[in-house]
Amino acid sequence: MRLSPLARTFLAAAGLAIIAPAAAALAQQQPPGTPKSTHGAWSVICDKPAGASEEQCALMQNVIADDRPEVGLSVVILKTADRKSRILRILAPLGVLLKDGMELYIDNNNIGRAYFTRCFSEGCYVEVDIDDELLKVLRAGKNAVFALRESVDQDRVGIPIELSGFAEGYDALP
Repeated sequence: MRLSPLARTFLAAAGLAIIAPAAAALAQQQPPGTPKSTHGAWSVICDKPAGASEEQCALMQNVIADDRPEVGLSVVILKTADRKSRILRILAPLGVLLKDGMELYIDNNNIGRAYFTRCFSEGCYVEVDIDDELLKVLRAGKNAVFALRESVDQDRVGIPIELSGFAEGYDALP
């Protein structure tokens, strides 16, 4: 499978910045690239991938489940190089139940479910195109929860994401 330089950059950023066996290990890791600004729990991270003519940036937040320190996510929002599309990319740890996908709740409303698209050594990815309606809900929301399962005999694990600062961070993306 061939990935564009933008995809490789953000896959690497998401993969290096995230999943750790404990919250302390996660907190010690830094994503590649340069932090340009911080907006609440969100950071704008920029990097110039090899062969790219300009810097590319993403809005990023790394989180750990409150009750399950071994379950963490990296949430990345980016605009495609042509600025025509927006992508929500979530990296979950290996060992999640792939067939169930991941659900998103914003302010206790079920926004929908997306399915894992691929797994690499750093974890498994969900990618969603952000349409105008989803962007509006994310901008207006106060809190979000991504829910996933590790096995068929377990309840979903809800991982809260702070939305404070999301709108400002998104607006700061070039």
